[in-house]
Amino acid sequence: MNKSQWRKELKQVLLSIGTEERKAKSEAISNLLFQTDEWKKADCFGITVSRGFELDTSYIINQAWNEGKTVAVPKCYSKHKQMEFRAITSYEELENVYMDLFEPRIDVTSCIEASQMNMIIVPGLGFDSEGYRIGYGGGYFDRYLQTYGGSKFSLAYTLQTTKSLPHENYDIPVDKIITEYGRFK
Repeated sequence: MNKSQWRKELKQVLLSIGTEERKAKSEAISNLLFQTDEWKKADCFGITVSRGFELDTSYIINQAWNEGKTVAVPKCYSKHKQMEFRAITSYEELENVYMDLFEPRIDVTSCIEASQMNMIIVPGLGFDSEGYRIGYGGGYFDRYLQTYGGSKFSLAYTLQTTKSLPHENYDIPVDKIITEYGRFK
């Protein structure tokens, strides 16, 4: 299958997960993340605000705030296919933009440089054993990760993982993938 076929199939798989199962697995994966050295050492990290069919990132965001960590959320600029991360201190600092994404409001948040973040939680629809992923097709994260030097994690349900996925020269693999059963990569 090519990337667009993978995207279509993986999105259907995610949509098939029930609310209770999604909640339980999201909590389990979040708790495994909290046990990593990278999480414990991170004082500032990047993460997306999840949509309904995705692994719920609210557990991670809330835990980070409870621990006094800086939470940075991406703001995408579609004209140039670029993104930046901006610090948020509450969900009220977000706005619903295209494709039902929640992004930081520029008027109430400040930009976080890549060098300030210890780790980024990289989203995706599917992940393979080498750390490559099938994203949503915009290439925003791959462009951003080209100059990012910190830890790159992905969080996934086991059913989002496979041995191998198609990838291009410009695709940037993540360092670690955590599922509800532990570390996949």
